[in-house]
Amino acid sequence: MHRDNMTANWTTVCDLDDIVPNTGVCALLNGEAVAVFHLNASEPRVYAVSNFDPNSNASVLSRGLVGNLGERIVVASPIYKHHFDLQTGECLEAPEHSIATYPARIENGKVLVGA
Repeated sequence: MHRDNMTANWTTVCDLDDIVPNTGVCALLNGEAVAVFHLNASEPRVYAVSNFDPNSNASVLSRGLVGNLGERIVVASPIYKHHFDLQTGECLEAPEHSIATYPARIENGKVLVGA
């Protein structure tokens, strides 16, 4: 499930500088735990996915390691090390356990997530 940028209700999560580059934090949006990641490549980017890892039944993805597998930007769950694509939410090892993604953007130094 991915919310469209045009229909999303945007919520300010934090300042971009509050998230250490190439790591994530957990935010509570409308009762949902959302993992928000700050990637610092040539231009900073943010991604938001469900914080819940369906493989381990634990809310831990914001604590995962961010990296890439080929062209895909992923987070590896800290429990079973399954990789989740930060753009699509697909679980690479178990696609039936894919997760929700949310639109995210940077505006005036703030991180906004659509829910």
